[in-house]
Amino acid sequence: MVANALFLTTVIFIAVGLFVLEKCKFLIPYRSLLYHKYGHEIAVFAVLLLGNLFAGILAISRHFSLKDTGRKLSHLEKWLRSGQSISKELSRRIAEKE
Repeated sequence: MVANALFLTTVIFIAVGLFVLEKCKFLIPYRSLLYHKYGHEIAVFAVLLLGNLFAGILAISRHFSLKDTGRKLSHLEKWLRSGQSISKELSRRIAEKE
């Protein structure tokens, strides 16, 4: 899940970066001045954007992929406790813990 979020973050970050570079073509003559004067601020902004984008995508993916997990796990536990499961070993271990 983390690898997928990192991949999607990278793709979106590169797409946004290319879009911004395309829109800022008029700044090409001032490139060295901008990098020299504002390079640190641009780098900090880029790192913060990347971090926030990653956190947001990870939160959204966890929300959708872990939906109803508790209900599904309780259903599985009831099924294992019934003793009719394929995995007798899991049923035995759950019975031993009680």
